[in-house]
Amino acid sequence: MKTTLGCIRRADEDFHMIQPGDRIGVGVSGGKDSLLLLRALALYRYVRHHDFTMTALMLTMGREKPDTSAIEDLCRELDVPIVIRHTEIYEILFEWRKDPNPCALCAKMRRGMLCDMCTDRGLNKLALGHHREDALETLMMSVIFEGRLHTFHPCSYMSRSNLTVIRPLIYVPEKHVIHMRRELNLPVLKNPCPANGHTKREEMKELLAFLCKRYPNLKESMLSALKNEAQYGLWNRSGPGVDAPAER
Repeated sequence: MKTTLGCIRRADEDFHMIQPGDRIGVGVSGGKDSLLLLRALALYRYVRHHDFTMTALMLTMGREKPDTSAIEDLCRELDVPIVIRHTEIYEILFEWRKDPNPCALCAKMRRGMLCDMCTDRGLNKLALGHHREDALETLMMSVIFEGRLHTFHPCSYMSRSNLTVIRPLIYVPEKHVIHMRRELNLPVLKNPCPANGHTKREEMKELLAFLCKRYPNLKESMLSALKNEAQYGLWNRSGPGVDAPAER
């Protein structure tokens, strides 16, 4: 956990993510990324000197309601309240629309619902569990499929909802997330999405892994490019960036 907290602290300091008095909603999908974020942020409250509060926000999207008791137990252990909202996202995407490429719409719907939950509960920030590889894969998708240099910002202000989206795990490598899942025995839920493992993001993950075999320092170089504010300005550190929905 020391490595995780170190990455969170560096991201917090670089992008001014968390301020004293913040009321943070933590998006919990039941996957390894969001559960590690939940556990790490709960601990981060005690290792930093700024005071902030947390509420876990969980959306379910399967055809049937999942058993969330283990995640609720974890929240009680961490002294973090949890709010669970059962949605009809699965039915909308796969039974009504029958969308062959549902990822972008799904991400937009889920984030919109999470923002509404934050607003309803008087929260001013929403923390999402995107890690380093998520940012690099999104950059590759933007270059290959959209012809532009873009990825989500670690800290983004959403003007419509008056909410700031933060991504404290942005410096955490995915392989470390996988390690921590085993180390902490996180109660990961099975992903109910039929498109899981068959998306453009999965293609980017495979392409990035292939390139890293030939260029071992590629991920570090790409991350340095994102942080090169003087030349590219993709990750401006002077304040929250302008965000756009990203496939997740």
